[in-house]
Amino acid sequence: MSASATPEAPPAIAPPATAPAAPEPESAIETRGLEPVPDAERTGKVRELFPTWVAANISVLLLTMGAGLVVFNGLNIWQVLLVAAVAPVVSYGIVGLISIAGKRGGSPGMALSRAVFGQRGNLFPGALIWVARWGWETINAVTGAYAILTVLDLLFGVESNTLLIVVTLLVFVALTFLVSGLGINAVRVCSKWSTYLFGAFTVLVLCYLVANTDWSAVFGKPAGSAAMVVAGIGMIGAGGISWVPSAPDFTRYLPRTASAPKMVGASIGGAGIVVLPMVLMGAVMAVSTPDLANAQDPVSFIGALLPTWIAVPYLLIALIGMLLINSMSMYSAGFTAQTLGIRVPRHWAVSVNAVISLVFGFLLMVVATSFIGSFISFLTLLAVAFSAWIGVFGIDMLTRKTYDAKALLDTTRTSAYWYKGGFAWQAMTAWGVALLTGLAFTKVDWFAGPLSDTWIGQNGLGWAVTIVVAAALYAVLPRTKPDAVQATPAADTAVEEERVPALSI
Repeated sequence: MSASATPEAPPAIAPPATAPAAPEPESAIETRGLEPVPDAERTGKVRELFPTWVAANISVLLLTMGAGLVVFNGLNIWQVLLVAAVAPVVSYGIVGLISIAGKRGGSPGMALSRAVFGQRGNLFPGALIWVARWGWETINAVTGAYAILTVLDLLFGVESNTLLIVVTLLVFVALTFLVSGLGINAVRVCSKWSTYLFGAFTVLVLCYLVANTDWSAVFGKPAGSAAMVVAGIGMIGAGGISWVPSAPDFTRYLPRTASAPKMVGASIGGAGIVVLPMVLMGAVMAVSTPDLANAQDPVSFIGALLPTWIAVPYLLIALIGMLLINSMSMYSAGFTAQTLGIRVPRHWAVSVNAVISLVFGFLLMVVATSFIGSFISFLTLLAVAFSAWIGVFGIDMLTRKTYDAKALLDTTRTSAYWYKGGFAWQAMTAWGVALLTGLAFTKVDWFAGPLSDTWIGQNGLGWAVTIVVAAALYAVLPRTKPDAVQATPAADTAVEEERVPALSI
């Protein structure tokens, strides 16, 4: 995809020109911020979304989560197969649907969100999503650091210590900052090649497991309850839900004529092709190594279960995958920081999250007593926090055909998206009520909502309730139209009135 060399105008100032910008020369470093991408630079291809969402799921944590389905949920291999197939269809189906807003408005998701919540109102979900990104980036940084430590142990017998933990975290975060700071072109290139390499070595690991697994024990495991299957879908699907607010960030370079059904299909396919085998592999591994689901270190088990000649290259490729996941997350977090009023270029906004993930990563590796417990708790709360935004934004997107480019960047009272005092009260009400409702059904290690013991709460569906409540409430509330929206050629002309594909959940 092409990247503009035009820096973002300060949020409080409307863009000085409304004529379509001439295409800029291709640059390794993307300097475009929140401003909509001109039509002349929308040279992306829908097929590029496939490796993007492959890369977003290359994480050995999926092995641990697959093991958890067997150990904690008590599922058999056929039930795990069902969970691993349904979860990415549901979660990344929503990712694909929300990504349609990116090609419509040409801006990152949290910038387009200003049109829904108002210039001031958007600060509330934006701040929550930005903080949630800290946790996601911390989890990935820690997992990447553990992968480096495991490789050092396998190859050189180097044992982990506090100094080495700090060094590995620094290396991982620095590499993440490099890729995400370069921008969309670097992310796309890395995603493409990591997809090829990870796919090849995953097939190799699968072949090894087929030849060395006690399949009678795998197929002889009794089935778990239907409720635990539902809970498993919620747990695996929560990872995909966390990407929904970022989905438009990766489609804003697509032309307006890009096929919406193909965008949804590429999102589901890219995620599913990784999630399905990885979760199944984790479940198979857990039959012979039940402690896998309880491991404090979510990576070192690979060295114990696989021969070194497979484990080391597989871990290195997985390390690249986790680096890409964090790079994609920080790439989007940079935009979110800009929507909060941090007036620095996107690649410098990324550095804020890099420092935060470094500090929190150190605390998680050195101070915390349970990595897996912390991860599941975080993932559960993350899904609820993002789902309130998803429900409101999704309903707005279904009825909206244009975004005012000038109003998106104008954070003053003159903005068409100022509404009443900078707030769209309908969106804020639906978002707040849904968020509180979802938390009421949620239970994690250190927090339990008053309704967490109900069937919905016990099955980890607080995030699903949050989406439904937010969408339903926003749909019925009387909405105020923006004041004197003026469509601009940079973002609003020739908008394709495509039909949004339906997704059965």
